[in-house]
Amino acid sequence: MIKAGIVGGAGYTAGELIRILLNHPDVIISFVQSTSNAGNKITDVHAGLYDEIDLEFTPELPLDTVDVIFLCMGHGMSKGFMEENEIPEGLKVIDLSHDFRLKGEHEFIYGLPELNRRATCSSKYVANPGCFATAIQLGLLPLAKNLMLIDDVHVNAITGSTGAGQKPTETSHFSWRNNNVSVYKAFEHQHLGEIKQSLQQLQNSFTRNVNFIPVRGNFSRGILATMYTKCSVDYEEVKSLYEEYYSRDPFTIVTDKNPDLKQVVNTNKAIVHVKKVEGHILIISAIDNLVKGASGQAVQNMNLMFGLEETTGLRLKAVAF
Repeated sequence: MIKAGIVGGAGYTAGELIRILLNHPDVIISFVQSTSNAGNKITDVHAGLYDEIDLEFTPELPLDTVDVIFLCMGHGMSKGFMEENEIPEGLKVIDLSHDFRLKGEHEFIYGLPELNRRATCSSKYVANPGCFATAIQLGLLPLAKNLMLIDDVHVNAITGSTGAGQKPTETSHFSWRNNNVSVYKAFEHQHLGEIKQSLQQLQNSFTRNVNFIPVRGNFSRGILATMYTKCSVDYEEVKSLYEEYYSRDPFTIVTDKNPDLKQVVNTNKAIVHVKKVEGHILIISAIDNLVKGASGQAVQNMNLMFGLEETTGLRLKAVAF
């Protein structure tokens, strides 16, 4: 059994991670760390886990007792954690923050399995992709692989309120978010760096803009991303390229039908739909921002790192209705 620890255990991402790991046949959760909730029962914060876990949050970091840790802290905190703590030689680390996603002087592999599966399998440290970044990259990677990104890419993507984290803010409070939609961080969202990095990994000649307009949705979970760019290749060939690219990816499905969020919410699936409209290719990508966009993908990466079947513990049921 793989012994797992979670650092920063009080947020939505950690709660979702606990839920998935509790039902993983090859994992035991050894500790869930939280400074602010130390001594409280995990179910006091994650009430959906009643009768499933008896652990309390701990302020301690018994890193030498586990095989893998998941860093679920706020952006900017993981880098400090890695600098301030002695990481045991055999310990694997999966970071769910933004801190190590961009290439630099660190050992982290960018953990998008559909792009870096082989590198993830042999890695000790993995940086989990961002939620918007996952949805958008899965919509564009086959084009980059085939050197078909020849113009600006235009993206509009709407996300559920859980993407803003568990701590209430002015724009995540129910009374503001309900029956409301708004744009934020247009053209300057923090996920743009990792998106461009991945596209250039496959197509190093790509220097055009990714014009990304993020939208706050009035629902809790999921991301629906709509992308379009110029494309002279006919539809059947484009569709074939997408199906070929994702033919070995168990969670990314290319479909003829226009997807909706209820098909992916509560699952680790990504549904991708492509359509040719005159001289443009339209791509629609749907994921659950907390599962494929965060905790589910982290477990998928863990499976790869430990040589397990990639889908282990991740055959989850969509909400559907």
